[in-house]
Amino acid sequence: MPAFFARFALRLGALAAGLASLALLSACESGAPSGQATGAYNGTPVAVALLVPSGSGEASDDLIATGLENAARMAMADLGAVQIDLRVYATAANPDIAATMASKAVDDGAKIILGPFYGAEANKAGAAVAGRGVAVMSFSNNPAIAGGNVFILGQTFDSTANRLASYAVTKGLTRIMVVSDQTAAGEVGKAAIQSAVVSTGGSVAAMGSYQFSQNGIVQAVSDIATSAKSSTAQAVFLTADTGGALPLLTQLLMENGVDPLTTQYIGLTRWDIPLANLTQPGVQGGWFALPDPGLAQQFLGRYQTAYGAAPHATAGLAYDGMAAIGALVNQSGLGALGPSGLTQGAGFVGVNGIFRFLPNGTNERGLAVAQIVNQQVTVIDPAPRSFGGGPAWGRAGF
Repeated sequence: MPAFFARFALRLGALAAGLASLALLSACESGAPSGQATGAYNGTPVAVALLVPSGSGEASDDLIATGLENAARMAMADLGAVQIDLRVYATAANPDIAATMASKAVDDGAKIILGPFYGAEANKAGAAVAGRGVAVMSFSNNPAIAGGNVFILGQTFDSTANRLASYAVTKGLTRIMVVSDQTAAGEVGKAAIQSAVVSTGGSVAAMGSYQFSQNGIVQAVSDIATSAKSSTAQAVFLTADTGGALPLLTQLLMENGVDPLTTQYIGLTRWDIPLANLTQPGVQGGWFALPDPGLAQQFLGRYQTAYGAAPHATAGLAYDGMAAIGALVNQSGLGALGPSGLTQGAGFVGVNGIFRFLPNGTNERGLAVAQIVNQQVTVIDPAPRSFGGGPAWGRAGF
């Protein structure tokens, strides 16, 4: 066991990554109107502001900014008749600067704001232009900052939990235990799982949690395993991620008698990033959700061809946002870019599949369910191609 602990020692940075996922955290396929002009758009270039986190002094923010701008410009080239006048504003990852840049963008004529990146930035940017009828489409996945004129593009815990809980219940796994980190991200994830299990017809069989440390997991895992077995839970739904507790937690749960062959392990986070995690014994057979892998791979290939490097993991969100803007303008004209127009029910097609904005400013994404089989990712339930109310709006860009 000491060697195992040495190999999977938890990093303090993983907690920061979990919290950042709250602060953070695509048009590829034919759909109405299929990129054909409807007469609503008069050909005038649409002024769109893109707020990116460059200028903070952090190389990671500059990398993110570059990926977002590149992906937005890729989407612009796929919009057909709709012409975009893109204006890029640097926020330095600073909420006050983001608010100033949002106001400046509207003064400069922007009809909609794409970005900013971090949740705190989006909160202030949205407030700065709330009285001017301009929507802010943030790259955040934090539902706490959504609402009013602020919409979030990032994949939310609610969307992921609903997809996985619904699939589990349809497979007869109705008694589900929830196991969470004692962190801010863990608490939000726990609430999302609980709500999803109940709303999809399942029941929360038991609850378990652990302090976010190696010792915290070791101290708690015996009780968690006992609860899983005594409650006759058919599945264990985990908030843990690969950069934090997941490798150690799944290994110890297995060693404490929670057999993944009889109790399904389900993850709220991506279990295939990094790919090295696929080799860990505790995740074998586990389920997690991911964007439509076929579309995502096509975007990756196009981006690499165009820019000579792989995109940042969040770059596709900028393509998503620009694709939605183009589809709305093409279908309904500039008036559709206000907060009320963004929530049309059919949704949009993006580089990660279908998505739509909800009236509360959050989003729903069409996700695939994957399983780790023999250290490989296997899609066991494909991502949906519509939300059931007609085809998603988008252009056949891929």
